[in-house]
Amino acid sequence: MIDVRTTVWGRVSHIPYEKIARAVLGARYELSLVICGDYLAQRMNKEYRHKTYFPNVLSFPLSKTEGEIFLNVRKAEREARALGVSVRERLALLFVHGLFHLNGLNHGPRMESLEQSVLKKYGFR
Repeated sequence: MIDVRTTVWGRVSHIPYEKIARAVLGARYELSLVICGDYLAQRMNKEYRHKTYFPNVLSFPLSKTEGEIFLNVRKAEREARALGVSVRERLALLFVHGLFHLNGLNHGPRMESLEQSVLKKYGFR
């Protein structure tokens, strides 16, 4: 089960979070997705990672079958403008990125390739 708490930002709710999460993590994985802004993301980053910047996404594995993702919409909006992509596309990439971290992957070519495959499957690339 996935608990998605969306906000008034329509572009946030037009991403198939549950389908994408099931494709990456499997049907039995329990994921909590928190859509947040800069200050909650920064607070979580500082408390749990001892870093003070505004992160775009944070992933917290709680067990092998349970985890949380904090998706910072404000940071994603700024990054989308800077990269010349839609906010929806940027959010989808960050969500998928967070899922692969929950799946135990680290940054690198393999992770990027898998991210692109998932995004393409769901119409983002």
